[in-house]
Order: sequence, then C-alpha cells, then structure tokens
Amino acid sequence: MKQRGKELGIFVIILILLTFSFIRNRTVLSPENLINTSRLIGIYGIMSLGMSFVIITGGIDLSVGSVIALLGVLLSIFMVDKHMGPGLSMLIVVAMGGLLGLANGLLVTRLKMQPFVVTLCGLLLYRGLARFVSNDETKGFGDSNGISGVKALATGNSFFSIPNPLILLVVMSVIFFLVLHKSTYGRYLFASGYNEESARYAGINSRKVITLAYVVCGVMTAISAILFAFYTNSISPSTHGNFFELYAIAAAVLGGCSLRGGEGSVIGVVLGITLLLVIRNLVTLLQIPSSLEYAVMGVVIFIGVLADTVFRKKGTTVRKSTT
Repeated sequence: MKQRGKELGIFVIILILLTFSFIRNRTVLSPENLINTSRLIGIYGIMSLGMSFVIITGGIDLSVGSVIALLGVLLSIFMVDKHMGPGLSMLIVVAMGGLLGLANGLLVTRLKMQPFVVTLCGLLLYRGLARFVSNDETKGFGDSNGISGVKALATGNSFFSIPNPLILLVVMSVIFFLVLHKSTYGRYLFASGYNEESARYAGINSRKVITLAYVVCGVMTAISAILFAFYTNSISPSTHGNFFELYAIAAAVLGGCSLRGGEGSVIGVVLGITLLLVIRNLVTLLQIPSSLEYAVMGVVIFIGVLADTVFRKKGTTVRKSTT
C-alpha cells in the first residue's frame, strides 16, 4: 500500500510539472518534444531497471556511467575499426557488461568488499580504460557497415511513432515485473536485501542471488550503452556517460527502492526516470541554466533518501506500538 502511494504521488507530480511547463511553453507537448523525451526515457529507463536490482540488495553501482563510456568505445572499435558485424559486436558488448557485473558481484559477495568502494574503483578504472583503448580520441560510427539500420534501434520509431527505446523499455519492464514480483528469485532478492543473514538461515543462497543482481545490472547497462552510442553517434571517452549513474540511482530511489535494501518496484522506477527526464526537459525549455541540472538531481536524491528514512522510522514506530 505504501509503495502504491509513492507511485501515485510521482505520477501526480509528473502531471503537475507537465501542466505547469505547458502553460509556460506550449512546445512541451509538441509531437517532436514528446517523441524525443520518450526516447530518452526508454534509454535511461533500461539502465535504471538494472540499477534497481542492485539497490534492492542493499548495494549500489557507481560505475554505470564509466561502463557506458567503455562499452560505447569498444562497440565503435568492433564495428568500425575491426569491421565486425553489428550483431556480433552488440552481443560481445552485452556479454562484457555481464562479465563486469559478475566481477562486481563476486567482489561484494565473496571478498565482502563494500559495494560503494568496489564500484567507485570501477568508475575510475573503466573511464581510464575507455580513454586508453581509444587513445583518448572521440569514436563514432558514421554510415559504415550498414550502421544506419542498427542505429534505428535508438533513433527510429515504430508503430504510432513510438520510439524504439521506449518500446524496449516497456518489454523489459514487463519481464522485470514478473521476475521481481512474481518469481522465486524476486522473493529471494527482497529477502537478501532486507536481511542477508536471515535469508541465509532460511536456506537462501544470498551470495548467488546478490551476484546475479549485479550481472543483471551489467547486462542492462550494456544494452543502454549500445543505445546511447547509436543515439549520440559520438563517444568521447572522457565525458560520455558522465553522471549517468546519478539518473539511475535517483530513479530507483524516487521509485521506492530503499538504499538500505529490501524494497523496490518496477513501476516506481519507470515513473522515477520519467519524472527526472520531465524535469530535465523543463530545465531546457524554460531556459533555466543547465548548470542547475545536477543540483536538481542532488536535491531529488536527497528528498528520496529523506522520505525513505522518515517512512522507515514511522513504520518501526507503528510496529513497536502494536506489539
């Protein structure tokens, strides 16, 4: 019930912001703006779904932006420099994303390292590798190797002019909803995040559950990396993907994923990233200084964490009073 209230609150805020921005600038609801915003919601949303699994375990992944830069650079190298086919190149990139996630998961579960430290090191390492393998040069695709066809995954529209990334997000969201809320793994994931030690005593292989969550995050990040690379058609290894992890974390927190673990909602995450990109679009259309964008992100994350803390304390007080 509490989660449904959060989701409804986010939805109402989105409607209020859209109404306010439409009054100030009618182009907010123009077909072109709606399509472009929907496209970005799809790309950022896929990344955020992966992050939500990690946050539900009580962990975090700060390396997402750097992984997107590294995998984007490698995708360009595979397709343009090595003349590999688009299908094989994308498959390798997705597999590499899964392997990077697996490495994070094993370091957290086997060596008992803090997720913050592990992924902070990854943030620096993967950014450095992206700059090294590209000789610190901007990579792109141009029109080589029939790239225009696969670029449609990120830049094209399907029926009713719905952007392909948004359709992919909807499909992924349905799958994630079934896994998270209707499967045994989903129950184990919530249990491991809420209290890992109790989950182990209950017979749950929490190490495997948490490791798999990081693998899922890595795969989803890789899919987003492919879409981002095709969308921008230009990957600067020093700046591409900068602070993207903030969007994923903020979307998950806004959507009801507790940074303490054990709570989360697929619908909430999708609404969370929608709210963030509506705010970002509002900043652009109302000519608010773009330098304030990350300040807004910081405020949003703070409010999400503060709300989670307040709700947790109230829930604890209610449980104590009833007992």
